[in-house]
Amino acid sequence: MISKLTLYKLLPWAVTALLIMPIMALFISAFNVDDTGSFKHLLDTVLLTYSINTLLLILGVMSLTFIFAMPVAWFVACCEFPSRTVLQWALMLPLAIPPYIVAIVYTDLFDFSGPVQRFLRGLMGWQAYSDYYFPDIRTLAGAILILSLSLYPYLYLLLRGAFLGQSGGLFQAARSLGLSPTRAFFRVSLPLSRSAMAVGLSLIAMETLGDFATVHYFAVSTLTTAVYDTWLELGSLTTAAKISSFMLLGIVVLLTLENYSRRKQKIFQRSGATHTELRFVLQGWKKWGALTFSWTLLCLAFILPLFTLFYYALNYFSESLTAKLWQYTLNSFWLAIIVACLALLIALIVNFYQRLSPGIWAKSSIRLSSLGYALPGTVVAIGVLIPFTNIDLWLNNLLLESGFTGVGLLFSGSLFILVIGYLVRFSAIAVGSIDSSLEQVSPSLDLASRSLGQNALQTIRRVNLPLIKKGMLTAFILVFIEAMKELPTALILRPFNFETLATYVYQFVSDEMIEYAALPALLIVLMGLLPFIIVNRLLEKAT
Repeated sequence: MISKLTLYKLLPWAVTALLIMPIMALFISAFNVDDTGSFKHLLDTVLLTYSINTLLLILGVMSLTFIFAMPVAWFVACCEFPSRTVLQWALMLPLAIPPYIVAIVYTDLFDFSGPVQRFLRGLMGWQAYSDYYFPDIRTLAGAILILSLSLYPYLYLLLRGAFLGQSGGLFQAARSLGLSPTRAFFRVSLPLSRSAMAVGLSLIAMETLGDFATVHYFAVSTLTTAVYDTWLELGSLTTAAKISSFMLLGIVVLLTLENYSRRKQKIFQRSGATHTELRFVLQGWKKWGALTFSWTLLCLAFILPLFTLFYYALNYFSESLTAKLWQYTLNSFWLAIIVACLALLIALIVNFYQRLSPGIWAKSSIRLSSLGYALPGTVVAIGVLIPFTNIDLWLNNLLLESGFTGVGLLFSGSLFILVIGYLVRFSAIAVGSIDSSLEQVSPSLDLASRSLGQNALQTIRRVNLPLIKKGMLTAFILVFIEAMKELPTALILRPFNFETLATYVYQFVSDEMIEYAALPALLIVLMGLLPFIIVNRLLEKAT
Protein backbone atom coordinates (compact mmCIF):
# COMPACT_ATOMS: atom_id res chain seq x y z
CA MET A 1 0.00 0.00 0.00
CA ILE A 2 1.02 3.59 -0.60
CA SER A 3 2.00 5.27 2.64
CA LYS A 4 0.52 8.58 3.73
CA LEU A 5 3.91 10.24 3.34
CA THR A 6 4.24 9.02 -0.25
CA LEU A 7 0.68 10.09 -1.06
CA TYR A 8 1.32 13.49 0.52
CA LYS A 9 4.32 14.03 -1.77
CA LEU A 10 2.79 12.52 -4.91
CA LEU A 11 -0.62 14.23 -4.82
CA PRO A 12 0.61 17.83 -5.39
CA TRP A 13 2.81 16.73 -8.27
CA ALA A 14 0.01 14.63 -9.77
CA VAL A 15 -2.20 17.74 -9.74
CA THR A 16 0.61 19.84 -11.20
CA ALA A 17 1.23 17.26 -13.93
CA LEU A 18 -2.46 17.37 -14.89
CA LEU A 19 -2.36 21.16 -15.18
CA ILE A 20 0.84 21.38 -17.23
CA MET A 21 0.06 18.37 -19.45
CA PRO A 22 -1.72 20.55 -22.06
CA ILE A 23 1.33 22.82 -22.33
CA MET A 24 3.67 19.87 -22.83
CA ALA A 25 1.26 18.36 -25.35
CA LEU A 26 1.26 21.60 -27.32
CA PHE A 27 5.03 21.63 -27.69
CA ILE A 28 5.18 17.94 -28.62
CA SER A 29 2.37 18.27 -31.16
CA ALA A 30 3.93 21.41 -32.65
CA PHE A 31 6.87 19.30 -33.88
CA ASN A 32 4.61 16.83 -35.69
CA VAL A 33 4.49 16.89 -39.47
CA ASP A 34 1.54 18.86 -40.86
CA ASP A 35 0.11 16.49 -43.49
CA THR A 36 -2.58 18.95 -44.60
CA GLY A 37 -0.11 21.72 -45.48
CA SER A 38 -2.34 24.29 -43.80
CA PHE A 39 0.43 25.74 -41.65
CA LYS A 40 2.66 26.36 -44.67
CA HIS A 41 -0.30 27.94 -46.44
CA LEU A 42 -0.93 30.27 -43.48
CA LEU A 43 2.77 31.06 -43.22
CA ASP A 44 2.93 32.01 -46.90
CA THR A 45 -0.26 34.10 -46.86
CA VAL A 46 -1.78 35.62 -43.71
CA LEU A 47 0.22 34.55 -40.65
CA LEU A 48 2.43 37.65 -40.77
CA THR A 49 -0.66 39.89 -40.95
CA TYR A 50 -2.23 38.04 -38.01
CA SER A 51 0.98 38.48 -35.99
CA ILE A 52 1.18 42.21 -36.78
CA ASN A 53 -2.49 42.71 -35.84
CA THR A 54 -1.89 40.87 -32.57
CA LEU A 55 1.15 42.98 -31.74
CA LEU A 56 -0.65 46.25 -32.58
CA LEU A 57 -3.65 45.16 -30.53
CA ILE A 58 -1.53 44.38 -27.47
CA LEU A 59 0.49 47.60 -27.69
CA GLY A 60 -2.64 49.69 -28.27
CA VAL A 61 -4.53 48.20 -25.33
CA MET A 62 -1.53 48.53 -23.01
CA SER A 63 -1.12 52.21 -23.95
CA LEU A 64 -4.79 53.11 -23.66
CA THR A 65 -5.32 51.25 -20.37
CA PHE A 66 -2.38 53.18 -18.93
CA ILE A 67 -4.00 56.46 -20.06
CA PHE A 68 -7.27 55.38 -18.43
CA ALA A 69 -5.97 53.77 -15.22
CA MET A 70 -3.07 55.96 -14.15
CA PRO A 71 -5.01 59.24 -13.60
CA VAL A 72 -7.96 57.64 -11.78
CA ALA A 73 -5.64 55.58 -9.57
CA TRP A 74 -3.81 58.78 -8.57
CA PHE A 75 -7.05 60.72 -8.03
CA VAL A 76 -8.56 58.04 -5.79
CA ALA A 77 -5.37 57.21 -3.85
CA CYS A 78 -3.82 60.64 -3.32
CA CYS A 79 -6.52 63.28 -3.85
CA GLU A 80 -9.61 64.42 -2.00
CA PHE A 81 -12.68 65.36 -4.05
CA PRO A 82 -16.44 64.65 -4.01
CA SER A 83 -17.51 61.00 -4.57
CA ARG A 84 -13.96 59.71 -4.17
CA THR A 85 -15.04 56.95 -1.76
CA VAL A 86 -17.67 55.77 -4.25
CA LEU A 87 -15.28 55.85 -7.18
CA GLN A 88 -12.58 53.83 -5.40
CA TRP A 89 -14.73 50.68 -5.63
CA ALA A 90 -17.01 51.62 -8.55
CA LEU A 91 -14.06 51.94 -10.92
CA MET A 92 -13.47 48.18 -10.49
CA LEU A 93 -16.99 47.24 -11.67
CA PRO A 94 -16.13 46.92 -15.40
CA LEU A 95 -14.37 43.65 -14.50
CA ALA A 96 -17.84 42.13 -14.08
CA ILE A 97 -18.72 42.70 -17.75
CA PRO A 98 -16.94 40.50 -20.33
CA PRO A 99 -15.33 42.54 -23.15
CA TYR A 100 -17.41 40.86 -25.84
CA ILE A 101 -20.62 42.10 -24.18
CA VAL A 102 -19.26 45.67 -24.15
CA ALA A 103 -18.42 45.17 -27.83
CA ILE A 104 -22.01 44.11 -28.55
CA VAL A 105 -23.42 47.20 -26.86
CA TYR A 106 -21.13 49.71 -28.56
CA THR A 107 -21.61 48.11 -31.97
CA ASP A 108 -25.36 48.41 -31.60
CA LEU A 109 -25.11 52.03 -30.44
CA PHE A 110 -22.65 53.28 -33.07
CA ASP A 111 -23.46 51.19 -36.15
CA PHE A 112 -25.14 52.76 -39.18
CA SER A 113 -28.57 51.65 -37.95
CA GLY A 114 -27.79 52.51 -34.32
CA PRO A 115 -29.34 55.37 -32.32
CA VAL A 116 -26.26 57.62 -32.48
CA GLN A 117 -26.03 57.72 -36.26
CA ARG A 118 -29.82 57.89 -36.63
CA PHE A 119 -29.84 60.93 -34.36
CA LEU A 120 -27.06 62.61 -36.35
CA ARG A 121 -28.81 61.94 -39.66
CA GLY A 122 -32.06 63.36 -38.32
CA LEU A 123 -30.32 66.39 -36.84
CA MET A 124 -28.19 67.25 -39.88
CA GLY A 125 -30.56 66.10 -42.60
CA TRP A 126 -28.18 63.48 -44.00
CA GLN A 127 -29.78 60.72 -46.06
CA ALA A 128 -27.09 58.28 -47.14
CA TYR A 129 -23.89 56.93 -45.63
CA SER A 130 -21.90 58.79 -48.27
CA ASP A 131 -23.25 62.15 -47.02
CA TYR A 132 -21.07 62.09 -43.90
CA TYR A 133 -18.15 60.37 -42.22
CA PHE A 134 -18.52 58.33 -39.06
CA PRO A 135 -15.73 56.09 -37.73
CA ASP A 136 -16.40 52.36 -37.96
CA ILE A 137 -16.18 50.70 -34.57
CA ARG A 138 -15.60 47.23 -36.07
CA THR A 139 -11.92 47.87 -36.66
CA LEU A 140 -8.62 47.28 -34.90
CA ALA A 141 -8.93 50.71 -33.24
CA GLY A 142 -12.44 49.83 -32.05
CA ALA A 143 -11.21 46.55 -30.56
CA ILE A 144 -8.42 48.44 -28.76
CA LEU A 145 -10.96 50.87 -27.27
CA ILE A 146 -13.38 48.15 -26.11
CA LEU A 147 -10.66 45.97 -24.56
CA SER A 148 -9.11 48.99 -22.84
CA LEU A 149 -12.45 49.98 -21.28
CA SER A 150 -12.89 46.42 -20.01
CA LEU A 151 -9.35 45.72 -18.80
CA TYR A 152 -8.17 49.01 -17.25
CA PRO A 153 -9.36 47.94 -13.72
CA TYR A 154 -6.48 45.44 -13.54
CA LEU A 155 -3.94 48.26 -13.80
CA TYR A 156 -6.08 50.63 -11.72
CA LEU A 157 -6.17 48.22 -8.78
CA LEU A 158 -2.41 47.67 -8.78
CA LEU A 159 -1.50 51.33 -9.25
CA ARG A 160 -3.94 52.45 -6.57
CA GLY A 161 -2.37 50.00 -4.13
CA ALA A 162 1.11 51.19 -5.10
CA PHE A 163 0.23 54.87 -4.65
CA LEU A 164 -1.41 54.18 -1.28
CA GLY A 165 1.71 52.35 -0.10
CA GLN A 166 4.03 55.24 -0.88
CA SER A 167 5.13 57.62 1.83
CA GLY A 168 3.99 61.18 1.29
CA GLY A 169 7.29 62.35 2.75
CA LEU A 170 9.11 61.36 -0.45
CA PHE A 171 6.78 63.45 -2.55
CA GLN A 172 7.04 66.41 -0.17
CA ALA A 173 10.84 66.13 -0.22
CA ALA A 174 10.77 66.38 -4.01
CA ARG A 175 8.52 69.45 -3.76
CA SER A 176 10.93 71.07 -1.28
CA LEU A 177 13.71 70.63 -3.84
CA GLY A 178 11.86 72.82 -6.29
CA LEU A 179 9.89 70.29 -8.35
CA SER A 180 6.35 71.16 -9.39
CA PRO A 181 3.59 68.70 -8.37
CA THR A 182 3.47 67.33 -11.93
CA ARG A 183 7.24 66.84 -12.16
CA ALA A 184 7.33 65.34 -8.66
CA PHE A 185 4.67 62.84 -9.72
CA PHE A 186 6.59 61.74 -12.82
CA ARG A 187 9.99 61.81 -11.07
CA VAL A 188 9.02 60.18 -7.75
CA SER A 189 5.55 58.61 -7.49
CA LEU A 190 5.37 56.97 -10.90
CA PRO A 191 8.87 55.39 -10.80
CA LEU A 192 8.10 53.97 -7.35
CA SER A 193 5.05 52.27 -8.89
CA ARG A 194 6.96 50.68 -11.75
CA SER A 195 6.70 47.13 -10.39
CA ALA A 196 2.92 47.36 -10.00
CA MET A 197 2.69 48.97 -13.42
CA ALA A 198 4.75 46.22 -15.06
CA VAL A 199 2.67 43.46 -13.46
CA GLY A 200 -0.60 45.16 -14.42
CA LEU A 201 0.43 45.80 -18.02
CA SER A 202 1.75 42.24 -18.38
CA LEU A 203 -1.57 40.89 -17.12
CA ILE A 204 -3.46 43.15 -19.54
CA ALA A 205 -1.21 42.02 -22.41
CA MET A 206 -1.99 38.37 -21.65
CA GLU A 207 -5.73 39.06 -21.36
CA THR A 208 -5.62 40.92 -24.69
CA LEU A 209 -3.73 38.11 -26.37
CA GLY A 210 -6.29 35.64 -25.05
CA ASP A 211 -9.38 37.57 -26.18
CA PHE A 212 -11.30 35.82 -28.91
CA ALA A 213 -14.90 36.99 -28.95
CA THR A 214 -14.25 40.74 -29.27
CA VAL A 215 -11.72 40.52 -32.09
CA HIS A 216 -13.74 37.84 -33.88
CA TYR A 217 -16.91 39.93 -33.66
CA PHE A 218 -15.03 42.97 -34.99
CA ALA A 219 -13.49 40.87 -37.79
CA VAL A 220 -9.95 41.61 -36.61
CA SER A 221 -7.75 38.64 -37.50
CA THR A 222 -5.30 37.79 -34.72
CA LEU A 223 -3.34 34.71 -33.69
CA THR A 224 -6.16 33.75 -31.31
CA THR A 225 -8.74 33.69 -34.11
CA ALA A 226 -6.23 31.78 -36.24
CA VAL A 227 -6.08 28.98 -33.64
CA TYR A 228 -9.88 28.79 -33.56
CA ASP A 229 -10.25 28.81 -37.35
CA THR A 230 -7.52 26.25 -38.06
CA TRP A 231 -9.09 23.76 -35.67
CA LEU A 232 -12.81 24.20 -36.34
CA GLU A 233 -12.69 25.19 -40.03
CA LEU A 234 -9.52 23.56 -41.39
CA GLY A 235 -9.64 20.64 -38.96
CA SER A 236 -5.88 20.70 -38.40
CA LEU A 237 -5.00 20.14 -34.76
CA THR A 238 -1.28 20.14 -35.61
CA THR A 239 -1.48 23.60 -37.21
CA ALA A 240 -3.46 24.93 -34.26
CA ALA A 241 -0.78 23.51 -31.94
CA LYS A 242 2.01 25.20 -33.93
CA ILE A 243 0.30 28.60 -33.74
CA SER A 244 -0.49 28.07 -30.05
CA SER A 245 3.16 27.24 -29.33
CA PHE A 246 4.18 30.40 -31.13
CA MET A 247 1.82 32.41 -28.89
CA LEU A 248 3.12 30.65 -25.78
CA LEU A 249 6.68 31.50 -26.81
CA GLY A 250 5.64 35.15 -27.18
CA ILE A 251 4.20 35.15 -23.66
CA VAL A 252 7.42 33.67 -22.24
CA VAL A 253 9.50 36.31 -24.05
CA LEU A 254 7.22 39.10 -22.80
CA LEU A 255 7.47 38.00 -19.16
CA THR A 256 11.22 37.40 -19.44
CA LEU A 257 11.84 40.89 -20.85
CA GLU A 258 9.66 42.44 -18.14
CA ASN A 259 11.59 40.67 -15.37
CA TYR A 260 14.94 41.44 -17.01
CA SER A 261 14.13 45.15 -17.26
CA ARG A 262 13.59 45.24 -13.46
CA ARG A 263 16.51 42.99 -12.48
CA LYS A 264 18.49 45.79 -10.80
CA GLN A 265 15.55 47.78 -9.49
CA LYS A 266 15.27 47.73 -5.70
CA ILE A 267 12.89 50.04 -3.88
CA PHE A 268 12.76 50.33 -0.11
CA GLN A 269 10.28 52.51 1.73
CA ARG A 270 9.87 52.99 5.43
CA SER A 271 6.49 52.27 6.85
CA GLY A 272 4.79 52.28 10.18
CA ALA A 273 4.95 55.36 12.36
CA THR A 274 7.04 57.29 9.83
CA HIS A 275 4.56 56.75 7.01
CA THR A 276 3.05 60.03 5.87
CA GLU A 277 -0.22 59.91 3.97
CA LEU A 278 -0.33 61.97 0.79
CA ARG A 279 -3.70 63.59 0.14
CA PHE A 280 -4.30 66.66 -2.03
CA VAL A 281 -7.59 68.55 -1.72
CA LEU A 282 -8.66 69.34 -5.26
CA GLN A 283 -10.47 72.60 -5.88
CA GLY A 284 -11.71 74.59 -8.83
CA TRP A 285 -11.01 73.26 -12.31
CA LYS A 286 -8.82 70.47 -10.91
CA LYS A 287 -11.74 69.09 -8.90
CA TRP A 288 -14.09 69.25 -11.89
CA GLY A 289 -11.45 67.74 -14.15
CA ALA A 290 -10.95 64.76 -11.84
CA LEU A 291 -14.71 64.27 -11.49
CA THR A 292 -15.33 64.52 -15.23
CA PHE A 293 -12.55 62.14 -16.21
CA SER A 294 -13.38 59.53 -13.54
CA TRP A 295 -17.14 59.46 -14.03
CA THR A 296 -16.89 59.58 -17.83
CA LEU A 297 -14.61 56.55 -17.75
CA LEU A 298 -16.98 54.70 -15.41
CA CYS A 299 -20.00 55.58 -17.57
CA LEU A 300 -18.34 54.41 -20.78
CA ALA A 301 -16.94 51.20 -19.28
CA PHE A 302 -19.83 50.10 -17.05
CA ILE A 303 -22.92 52.27 -16.66
CA LEU A 304 -23.74 52.75 -20.37
CA PRO A 305 -23.31 49.03 -21.29
CA LEU A 306 -25.31 47.95 -18.23
CA PHE A 307 -28.25 50.28 -18.89
CA THR A 308 -28.28 49.36 -22.58
CA LEU A 309 -28.54 45.70 -21.65
CA PHE A 310 -31.36 46.50 -19.21
CA TYR A 311 -33.21 48.42 -21.93
CA TYR A 312 -33.09 45.58 -24.47
CA ALA A 313 -33.74 42.91 -21.84
CA LEU A 314 -36.95 44.67 -20.76
CA ASN A 315 -38.16 45.30 -24.30
CA TYR A 316 -37.50 41.72 -25.46
CA PHE A 317 -38.13 40.01 -22.13
CA SER A 318 -40.96 37.71 -23.24
CA GLU A 319 -39.11 36.60 -26.39
CA SER A 320 -35.85 36.01 -24.51
CA LEU A 321 -37.25 34.25 -21.45
CA THR A 322 -37.32 30.66 -22.70
CA ALA A 323 -36.75 27.21 -21.25
CA LYS A 324 -33.38 27.13 -23.04
CA LEU A 325 -32.27 30.26 -21.19
CA TRP A 326 -32.94 28.68 -17.80
CA GLN A 327 -31.23 25.46 -18.84
CA TYR A 328 -28.12 27.28 -20.04
CA THR A 329 -28.11 29.43 -16.91
CA LEU A 330 -28.12 26.29 -14.76
CA ASN A 331 -25.38 24.80 -16.96
CA SER A 332 -23.19 27.86 -16.44
CA PHE A 333 -23.93 28.06 -12.74
CA TRP A 334 -23.18 24.43 -11.91
CA LEU A 335 -20.15 24.34 -14.19
CA ALA A 336 -18.74 27.43 -12.46
CA ILE A 337 -19.49 25.91 -9.02
CA ILE A 338 -17.73 22.64 -9.90
CA VAL A 339 -14.70 24.41 -11.36
CA ALA A 340 -14.45 26.81 -8.39
CA CYS A 341 -14.60 23.94 -5.87
CA LEU A 342 -11.98 21.88 -7.71
CA ALA A 343 -9.71 24.91 -8.23
CA LEU A 344 -9.94 25.67 -4.51
CA LEU A 345 -9.04 22.07 -3.69
CA ILE A 346 -6.03 22.21 -6.04
CA ALA A 347 -4.91 25.49 -4.49
CA LEU A 348 -5.10 24.03 -0.99
CA ILE A 349 -3.13 20.93 -2.00
CA VAL A 350 -0.20 22.74 -3.66
CA ASN A 351 -0.04 25.56 -1.10
CA PHE A 352 -0.07 23.30 1.95
CA TYR A 353 2.57 21.16 0.27
CA GLN A 354 4.76 24.25 0.14
CA ARG A 355 3.93 25.16 3.75
CA LEU A 356 4.70 21.71 5.10
CA SER A 357 7.74 21.08 2.87
CA PRO A 358 9.24 24.46 1.99
CA GLY A 359 11.88 24.37 -0.68
CA ILE A 360 12.54 24.67 -4.37
CA TRP A 361 10.40 21.65 -5.28
CA ALA A 362 7.34 22.98 -3.51
CA LYS A 363 7.79 26.43 -5.09
CA SER A 364 8.19 24.79 -8.49
CA SER A 365 4.89 22.98 -7.98
CA ILE A 366 3.08 26.28 -7.36
CA ARG A 367 4.73 28.04 -10.30
CA LEU A 368 4.01 25.23 -12.73
CA SER A 369 0.39 24.85 -11.63
CA SER A 370 -0.13 28.57 -12.34
CA LEU A 371 1.19 28.57 -15.92
CA GLY A 372 -2.21 28.02 -17.50
CA TYR A 373 -3.55 31.45 -16.57
CA ALA A 374 -0.96 33.08 -18.85
CA LEU A 375 -2.37 31.21 -21.86
CA PRO A 376 -5.29 32.31 -24.05
CA GLY A 377 -8.44 30.22 -23.74
CA THR A 378 -8.13 28.92 -27.30
CA VAL A 379 -4.55 27.78 -26.66
CA VAL A 380 -5.59 26.02 -23.44
CA ALA A 381 -8.44 24.32 -25.29
CA ILE A 382 -6.14 23.00 -28.03
CA GLY A 383 -3.61 21.89 -25.41
CA VAL A 384 -6.28 19.96 -23.51
CA LEU A 385 -7.74 18.41 -26.66
CA ILE A 386 -4.46 16.89 -27.84
CA PRO A 387 -3.72 14.46 -24.94
CA PHE A 388 -7.31 13.50 -24.16
CA THR A 389 -8.17 12.89 -27.83
CA ASN A 390 -5.15 10.57 -28.04
CA ILE A 391 -6.24 8.84 -24.83
CA ASP A 392 -9.72 8.29 -26.29
CA LEU A 393 -8.26 6.87 -29.51
CA TRP A 394 -5.90 4.57 -27.60
CA LEU A 395 -8.68 3.37 -25.27
CA ASN A 396 -11.09 2.65 -28.13
CA ASN A 397 -8.46 0.77 -30.14
CA LEU A 398 -7.54 -1.27 -27.07
CA LEU A 399 -11.19 -2.22 -26.43
CA LEU A 400 -11.82 -3.09 -30.07
CA GLU A 401 -8.69 -5.26 -30.25
CA SER A 402 -9.84 -7.03 -27.08
CA GLY A 403 -13.25 -7.78 -28.59
CA PHE A 404 -15.21 -5.16 -26.67
CA THR A 405 -17.32 -2.27 -27.92
CA GLY A 406 -15.61 1.11 -28.09
CA VAL A 407 -16.63 3.78 -25.59
CA GLY A 408 -16.45 6.68 -28.05
CA LEU A 409 -15.21 10.08 -26.95
CA LEU A 410 -15.22 9.27 -23.26
CA PHE A 411 -12.96 12.18 -22.26
CA SER A 412 -12.72 14.56 -25.22
CA GLY A 413 -16.46 14.48 -25.94
CA SER A 414 -17.79 14.91 -22.40
CA LEU A 415 -18.07 17.60 -19.76
CA PHE A 416 -14.88 16.23 -18.22
CA ILE A 417 -12.61 17.91 -20.77
CA LEU A 418 -14.38 21.27 -20.36
CA VAL A 419 -13.84 21.14 -16.58
CA ILE A 420 -10.16 20.27 -17.12
CA GLY A 421 -9.78 23.18 -19.54
CA TYR A 422 -11.30 25.59 -17.03
CA LEU A 423 -9.05 24.26 -14.26
CA VAL A 424 -5.92 24.68 -16.37
CA ARG A 425 -7.02 28.22 -17.15
CA PHE A 426 -8.18 29.43 -13.73
CA SER A 427 -6.50 27.37 -10.99
CA ALA A 428 -3.76 30.01 -10.81
CA ILE A 429 -6.31 32.51 -9.44
CA ALA A 430 -7.15 30.23 -6.51
CA VAL A 431 -3.50 29.28 -5.96
CA GLY A 432 -2.48 32.93 -5.73
CA SER A 433 -5.32 33.84 -3.36
CA ILE A 434 -4.59 30.94 -0.97
CA ASP A 435 -0.84 31.62 -1.14
CA SER A 436 -1.43 35.26 -0.18
CA SER A 437 -3.66 34.24 2.74
CA LEU A 438 -1.23 31.63 4.08
CA GLU A 439 1.62 34.13 4.03
CA GLN A 440 -0.25 36.09 6.72
CA VAL A 441 -0.45 33.04 9.02
CA SER A 442 2.64 32.90 11.21
CA PRO A 443 4.59 29.60 11.09
CA SER A 444 4.86 29.84 14.88
CA LEU A 445 1.17 28.87 15.08
CA ASP A 446 1.95 25.62 13.26
CA LEU A 447 4.84 24.93 15.61
CA ALA A 448 2.66 25.61 18.65
CA SER A 449 0.02 23.22 17.35
CA ARG A 450 2.57 20.48 16.69
CA SER A 451 4.07 20.95 20.17
CA LEU A 452 0.60 20.30 21.60
CA GLY A 453 0.48 16.89 19.92
CA GLN A 454 -1.41 17.74 16.73
CA ASN A 455 -0.19 16.10 13.51
CA ALA A 456 0.10 17.94 10.17
CA LEU A 457 -3.45 17.22 9.01
CA GLN A 458 -4.94 18.20 12.37
CA THR A 459 -2.94 21.43 12.32
CA ILE A 460 -4.24 22.26 8.85
CA ARG A 461 -7.84 21.48 9.81
CA ARG A 462 -7.91 23.13 13.24
CA VAL A 463 -5.45 26.04 12.81
CA ASN A 464 -4.71 26.97 9.20
CA LEU A 465 -8.08 26.52 7.50
CA PRO A 466 -10.06 28.64 10.00
CA LEU A 467 -7.52 31.46 9.60
CA ILE A 468 -7.73 31.54 5.80
CA LYS A 469 -11.51 31.29 5.41
CA LYS A 470 -11.73 34.73 3.78
CA GLY A 471 -8.96 33.83 1.36
CA MET A 472 -10.72 30.58 0.49
CA LEU A 473 -14.01 32.40 -0.13
CA THR A 474 -12.22 35.00 -2.23
CA ALA A 475 -10.51 32.30 -4.30
CA PHE A 476 -13.81 30.47 -4.82
CA ILE A 477 -15.68 33.61 -5.91
CA LEU A 478 -12.95 34.85 -8.25
CA VAL A 479 -12.77 31.50 -10.06
CA PHE A 480 -16.58 31.37 -10.18
CA ILE A 481 -16.73 34.81 -11.86
CA GLU A 482 -14.09 33.90 -14.45
CA ALA A 483 -15.74 30.56 -15.23
CA MET A 484 -19.12 32.27 -15.76
CA LYS A 485 -17.59 34.67 -18.31
CA GLU A 486 -15.27 32.29 -20.17
CA LEU A 487 -16.08 31.89 -23.87
CA PRO A 488 -13.14 30.62 -26.01
CA THR A 489 -12.48 27.50 -23.94
CA ALA A 490 -16.20 26.68 -23.83
CA LEU A 491 -16.64 27.17 -27.59
CA ILE A 492 -13.97 24.58 -28.42
CA LEU A 493 -14.33 22.06 -25.58
CA ARG A 494 -18.06 21.97 -24.83
CA PRO A 495 -19.80 18.62 -25.50
CA PHE A 496 -22.50 18.30 -28.14
CA ASN A 497 -25.83 19.85 -27.12
CA PHE A 498 -24.26 21.61 -24.16
CA GLU A 499 -24.35 25.38 -24.00
CA THR A 500 -23.36 27.96 -21.40
CA LEU A 501 -24.66 31.51 -21.13
CA ALA A 502 -21.49 32.75 -22.81
CA THR A 503 -21.85 30.45 -25.84
CA TYR A 504 -25.60 31.20 -25.97
CA VAL A 505 -24.89 34.94 -26.16
CA TYR A 506 -22.24 34.32 -28.79
CA GLN A 507 -24.76 32.48 -31.01
CA PHE A 508 -27.12 35.47 -31.01
CA VAL A 509 -24.29 37.90 -31.59
CA SER A 510 -22.97 35.86 -34.52
CA ASP A 511 -26.45 36.05 -36.07
CA GLU A 512 -26.67 39.83 -35.43
CA MET A 513 -29.59 39.28 -33.01
CA ILE A 514 -28.24 41.58 -30.35
CA GLU A 515 -31.62 42.29 -28.75
CA TYR A 516 -32.10 38.61 -27.91
CA ALA A 517 -28.59 38.40 -26.51
CA ALA A 518 -29.30 41.17 -23.97
CA LEU A 519 -31.06 39.09 -21.29
CA PRO A 520 -28.53 36.22 -21.15
CA ALA A 521 -25.71 38.78 -21.30
CA LEU A 522 -27.29 40.66 -18.40
CA LEU A 523 -27.50 37.41 -16.43
CA ILE A 524 -23.75 36.88 -16.96
CA VAL A 525 -23.07 40.40 -15.68
CA LEU A 526 -25.34 40.10 -12.64
CA MET A 527 -24.06 36.64 -11.69
CA GLY A 528 -20.55 38.06 -11.78
CA LEU A 529 -21.37 41.41 -10.19
CA LEU A 530 -22.85 40.13 -6.94
CA PRO A 531 -19.88 37.89 -6.04
CA PHE A 532 -17.55 40.70 -7.13
CA ILE A 533 -19.17 43.05 -4.59
CA ILE A 534 -18.75 40.39 -1.88
CA VAL A 535 -15.03 40.04 -2.68
CA ASN A 536 -14.60 43.81 -2.61
CA ARG A 537 -16.22 44.03 0.84
CA LEU A 538 -13.96 41.24 2.12
CA LEU A 539 -10.88 43.04 0.82
CA GLU A 540 -12.01 46.31 2.42
CA LYS A 541 -12.43 44.57 5.80
CA ALA A 542 -9.02 42.95 5.41
CA THR A 543 -7.37 46.34 4.94
